[in-house]
Amino acid sequence: MAARSVVEQATQALRRAILTGALAPGAEYSLRELAGMLDISFIPIREALRTLEGEGLVVMRPGRSAVVAPLGLDDLRGIYRLRRALEPEIAARSCLLLSEAELDRLAERAAGSGAVAGTDDDPHAFHLALLAPAATTWDIRVLTPLWRAGERYVRIGFGRTGPGPAGHRRDGAAHGELVAAFRTRDPATVSAAVERDLARTEKIALAALT
Repeated sequence: MAARSVVEQATQALRRAILTGALAPGAEYSLRELAGMLDISFIPIREALRTLEGEGLVVMRPGRSAVVAPLGLDDLRGIYRLRRALEPEIAARSCLLLSEAELDRLAERAAGSGAVAGTDDDPHAFHLALLAPAATTWDIRVLTPLWRAGERYVRIGFGRTGPGPAGHRRDGAAHGELVAAFRTRDPATVSAAVERDLARTEKIALAALT
């Protein structure tokens, strides 16, 4: 149990460092360097990197090193193409299932700093809550790595295009509009709102490539 916990903590720490850009895209790090950063042994680092490689965040090199996956336009377009294929349809079904109490909770979150794109410690929780009533286990298994892979672009892009209180307010307002769309209980309205939000975040993400 203790060994498993160390691997999980290492995975979370490295994932966070990659998503925030602390470990730079395209940079190569030896296992020794990464182990030194976290003050742990090679074994949990190696296991953590295997998990992150499966999420598309690192590329393992022969020997004892790993490269942080570089940012690329094709990669970003692929992430959003797949998200558009899944999220609007799931949301259209979910809007008929979400309780008013849950929508009230999400509206409150959207109005506060917890819903800020690019700064939230768990930025996927808001979208997952909107989709959860209609999402299958496989939907979540597919979407989670897409969300994580795209988060790097959004965080970096947000830092370049919309930092500060004004940018935060725009993101909170965008999430509030999603909740308002769900309150209509109209699948077409909800699907269109999710499409708009995906277009909005993709535009922010594209700034990471400039």
